[in-house]
Amino acid sequence: MAPGTERLLAVTAGEPAGIGPDLCLALAQSEHAGRIVVIADPEVLKRRAARLGLAVALEYFDPASGTGSTATAGHRAALRVLPQPMPNPLVCGTPDAANAAALLETLDRAMAGCQDGVFAGMVTGPLQKSVINDAGIPFTGHTEYLAARLGVPCPVMLLAAAKLKVALASTHLPLREVPDWLTAERLTAVIEVLHADLEAKFRIARPRILVCGLNPHAGEQGHLGREEIETIAPVVRRMRDRGLDIHGPLAADTAFTPAAGGADAILAMYHDQGLPVLKYAGFGTAVNVTLGLPIVRTSVDHGTALDLAATGKADPGSMFAAVELAAELGRA
Repeated sequence: MAPGTERLLAVTAGEPAGIGPDLCLALAQSEHAGRIVVIADPEVLKRRAARLGLAVALEYFDPASGTGSTATAGHRAALRVLPQPMPNPLVCGTPDAANAAALLETLDRAMAGCQDGVFAGMVTGPLQKSVINDAGIPFTGHTEYLAARLGVPCPVMLLAAAKLKVALASTHLPLREVPDWLTAERLTAVIEVLHADLEAKFRIARPRILVCGLNPHAGEQGHLGREEIETIAPVVRRMRDRGLDIHGPLAADTAFTPAAGGADAILAMYHDQGLPVLKYAGFGTAVNVTLGLPIVRTSVDHGTALDLAATGKADPGSMFAAVELAAELGRA
């Protein structure tokens, strides 16, 4: 790579029966086109472009040549593509489990490129979890899959929208399993990862973190649950004794208000405690970031939207924001 050349970002198109290909084609029409390589089936992209009435030039990318041999940088309506064929024909709106292994291969190739220094980071389009599981491949989500592949014991999901950052102490768990999951050891590990990456990747000096309670009113002094007294509060005290600017447990309906004093990040105890607030504040521009990985990974904040595939109605705002943030974090 020539001195001063910015490394490219890998973008996985996600479920081809959904809006992932539409979002990638939207990137070709934007200022982001020159900084990305899409890992997808070129034939899927060509057919989707035809259905959307888009003229997009595809240029195949060779990882062995590094980042700069193709000539699309700065050009609109062009995409570099690292081909990953899908074995079964595509029907918009109807995912096919026969394509599951190939879809996961797009993630593996993006990760490998990041580890080899070809890519500065990876941006993931949405996958249909149910279809991958239908193929007999256990899959709870990108976060867990990437962490397992990269040997990371404690990945942390964080979503960012404007100035609001919300991290999750637990991710894709049934609600009845969350209290048992939230041990002192796990909560400590999550806070350590969150604090470290706020400093290292987001370059925030001594970040201020607010920690939500698990129960309504943060347990109401034990009358509505004892998880705050027995687990969350002791962990927060120990982390504060270690020098972290961390506060809680706070009632979740207070932590997100100005009365809480603001924070660089809020740690929610479970998925739907934190993400409805985040998505209300920034849906369409929010970005999912996986903390704790040795590589940069961002993602859109929404699902496959199968009913919108090839309709021209997919909003690319979150994909654009995910590319922007990946580029920023990749320069850290």
